[in-house]
Amino acid sequence: MEKRPVCKRCLLAESGNTDLAATLEELKAALSPEEKTDDSEYERRLSICKRCDHLNDGTCGKCGCYVEFRALKKRMGCPHEKKKW
Repeated sequence: MEKRPVCKRCLLAESGNTDLAATLEELKAALSPEEKTDDSEYERRLSICKRCDHLNDGTCGKCGCYVEFRALKKRMGCPHEKKKW
């Protein structure tokens, strides 16, 4: 099996891991509208995560979550000691 390079500061949708990205899309689609943040807030959160040194291949180095899923959930916040969003 060919090993793919780790993508620092990439979201799953950008990393080339199509299987995991597809699974994430299914999870996102399963959330109710009440659980989701609006599109502009979601994009704002992701743009902050993409600039964070702890983002590694779509995963947050602080908590281990997939940032695209965490950013989508209205009740979630940044796990960094100095909350970024």
